[in-house]
Amino acid sequence: MYEIMPGRKRGIFFVVVVSAVFMQAGLWAGRKQTQNNFPDNSLVSTSKDLIPFMNLDTRQKIKEHPIPQLMAEAESKFRSLLSRQSKTLAEAVQEYRRRYKRDPPRGFDHWWQFAKDNDVLMIDEYDAVVEDLAPFWELPAEEVRRRANVAGMLPSIDLVQVRNGNASTINLRTGSTEDRLPDIDFPINSMAEGRILVPWEHRASSNETGSLSSQLTGVNTPDWRGQGNVWEAYRRTCPPTSPARRLYSSLRATSSHHQSSLLAERSHEFSFAGDVSGNYSFCENPWAHYNQGHFFSDWRTVSVLFPVFSPAKASGYLDIRIPSHYYYAQTRRYTYGWDPVNLELKSTDHMETPWEQKSDKIFWRGASTGGGSSPAGFAANYQRHRFVRMASDESPANRTMVFADPPGSNDYVYTQVPTSALNAEMMDVAFVKVVDSFNYPGGIGALIRDHRFDDGGVNLGDHWRHKYLVDIDGMGYSGRFFSFLESDSAVMKATVYREFFEQWVQPWYVLLHNQA
Repeated sequence: MYEIMPGRKRGIFFVVVVSAVFMQAGLWAGRKQTQNNFPDNSLVSTSKDLIPFMNLDTRQKIKEHPIPQLMAEAESKFRSLLSRQSKTLAEAVQEYRRRYKRDPPRGFDHWWQFAKDNDVLMIDEYDAVVEDLAPFWELPAEEVRRRANVAGMLPSIDLVQVRNGNASTINLRTGSTEDRLPDIDFPINSMAEGRILVPWEHRASSNETGSLSSQLTGVNTPDWRGQGNVWEAYRRTCPPTSPARRLYSSLRATSSHHQSSLLAERSHEFSFAGDVSGNYSFCENPWAHYNQGHFFSDWRTVSVLFPVFSPAKASGYLDIRIPSHYYYAQTRRYTYGWDPVNLELKSTDHMETPWEQKSDKIFWRGASTGGGSSPAGFAANYQRHRFVRMASDESPANRTMVFADPPGSNDYVYTQVPTSALNAEMMDVAFVKVVDSFNYPGGIGALIRDHRFDDGGVNLGDHWRHKYLVDIDGMGYSGRFFSFLESDSAVMKATVYREFFEQWVQPWYVLLHNQA
């Protein structure tokens, strides 16, 4: 399970992760590496509004509900992971050597003590940091420093400079580690999307230190301006034999065959998504890219291996992940328990609602973001747009519903219910703001016609009135995930983005499939 940290420790947590990145990067050093856990459902009953649609003669029993097994596995994995963590510095050094086949970086003892003093639980789990930094081990330290400086001059990338223990350019939350940080420059991506997409051929070649200027053509232009797009840049990161590279034209209109292949075939097998890694392969499933807005972003990606730090990235990007500022800053839009009047963080949000008083509906509100216009005309396929249309569908087509029979038991059956009735009873999903309507086929009129809009809007605290909250990608990763987890509501999440906590989170939230 993923246990949300108290708000006051978010800044410290940010420092722990970033410090681990610094140490393992070696940017200032010249060296180079040669039972049944099913929840009590006695309070859950089948909605009376749906009972007329349930044909008792057609209901089919489920032999084994997957949720108990998923919960038991997640609990077991999490407890096992916690029990394996190093208890002493000597154990941590030994585990580091076992995992990475090299000695820990300089300052590891100071980092260890800082992490222990601040109750860091996952003391050994930094494989994600090692993964993100792996490509840079092939470069001399001097070259990495040079590239960091060059990257800081690119559009939408801020260069943070640490000199004599002080950071400039942004308010770096270094806390008590300032005196231990070396003089260093590192570039921070200010956009929500990942930026670094290095072609497969460049990564496969050992000559990564070739002419940097020859690889920088066009990167000083912030947007594409019709000269390429993210998907074409992404395709070049795939192996030459992959389906994505073998496409004759990746931007041709999707046929009904290709569109249908993006969606999982419905079956009577009752299953749930179980992978939280965000490692869906668009190289092997190229047609799925039409359903992900970040492939249509107007912001130009960079095809050079720069050490750029980003809050999230999709699989295939080479950005270095660090915690998002949304997770350690304190704002009323993204922070659970934040009191904007007294400017203090409380353990319980003042708008929190007891579970029994929360609405039973699945709730989501957000802006109509999700991608860009490079190329234009694909906004209808973006994840948020598809979700709002699905949740507002008033068609008579049937959907499968699973429920306890009798209520309160662990015996489950499934039956067919009209989509219109199911959505009316269970879904409360809407856009609250029109964004980039020119990207939508037919313009703003078609966007408003095809989707439900809630003109009243909502505050973050309004979400706590609902039992089930959906967290879904927009233009990039969602900054609301931590606040949702910290609430007393259940979280359903769909994402293709990989964030710094990928290794540490077990799916006690409900995973949603991105290609629906």
